[in-house]
Amino acid sequence: MSAFAITALTLVSAIGRGLTATEAALRDGRGGLAPCDFAGLSLDTYIGRVPGIEDVPVVRELMAYDCRNSRLAQMALRTDGFEEAVRRAISRYGRGRIGVIIGTTSSGIQEAERAYAERGAETGPLRSAFQFEYSQSHYSTTDFVRRYLGLHGPAFTVSTACSSSSKVFVDAQQLLGADVCDAVVVGGVDSLCWISLCGFHSLQLLSTLPCRPADARRDGLSIGEAAGFALIERAAAGADRAIVQLLAGGESCDAHHMSAPHPEGLGAALAMQRALAQAHIEPADVDYINLHGTGSPANDRAEDLAIRSVFGPGKPCSSTKGWTGHTLGAAGMTEVAISALALLHGFLPGNLNLQAPDPEFTQEIVRHTRQAPLRCVLSNSFGFGGTNCSLILAAT
Repeated sequence: MSAFAITALTLVSAIGRGLTATEAALRDGRGGLAPCDFAGLSLDTYIGRVPGIEDVPVVRELMAYDCRNSRLAQMALRTDGFEEAVRRAISRYGRGRIGVIIGTTSSGIQEAERAYAERGAETGPLRSAFQFEYSQSHYSTTDFVRRYLGLHGPAFTVSTACSSSSKVFVDAQQLLGADVCDAVVVGGVDSLCWISLCGFHSLQLLSTLPCRPADARRDGLSIGEAAGFALIERAAAGADRAIVQLLAGGESCDAHHMSAPHPEGLGAALAMQRALAQAHIEPADVDYINLHGTGSPANDRAEDLAIRSVFGPGKPCSSTKGWTGHTLGAAGMTEVAISALALLHGFLPGNLNLQAPDPEFTQEIVRHTRQAPLRCVLSNSFGFGGTNCSLILAAT
């Protein structure tokens, strides 16, 4: 399959609103994790919260969709000139030839949480303002984005846990390759909510400190929220100049366990091998790997073993979840944006909060952000149930 051009990109997360702010945080060593202050919860953990969401409702004509997830999506669409880039694409291809694919896990479920919390009696009705299809439904964010941008092409949601917004890139490749679309808006949007925070707490996966992937004493995740989007097109005359190229996407599903990775990373290795094969490149051609790296003992160990089986030892790697937190369904998109910045500006993102690298790890963990010429990077995302996806990006 041919490479496709990523012609527009935007990201909003706990480390900044927009690509410029994101790069500055990565270079300055400013993480976005802070003690949990999410309304209605008292948990001894750190979160990556995006400030200002509560103050900016969605546009009046789409007020039915107003929820934390849609507000976060709107914030990203209005950042980095993304909305304007889509308008230019509409003028080239028409509204019906641009698709929308969004990855999310919890969507706007916070509205349902509030509705249940506000019931007058244990068996009383939910508040009348709650409408499932405009908030909790996994399609609601995709529908909001589609309507906000005025697009009429194919639109659907991917919800495969933490690989969701990596897999949207693979689906976009297929729509473009089959000539169903001329361009596709892909993205990931996941906002903080009670079920995500309490759910990971019940699994005993939350750290009481800012998460420290690849550290010898790592003990769990920090949950964050983010929204990011990319516009993917064929490299054609008249199209905007590519920021980076999407070379390949490799997928697998090992189905080893509902919430634990395969201990030897077999499915993760297969996803990386398939990405390399589709890109027609060798392991040595990849200059840097953005790790899934959640900070849990089992996950990080399995990923290191998987990378060793494909690339051998010593490949420069880092996890950026110590900066943003694990943004769940938005994690893939968050890390694609960071990987694209690394390619564009020639740097290796550091592995924030790393104090003592795990001595059993075989890869080179990049402790601090540093300059380095990059031609090709690989970004990993692995989800519950063994849903694995590896994406390969290249400089133009």
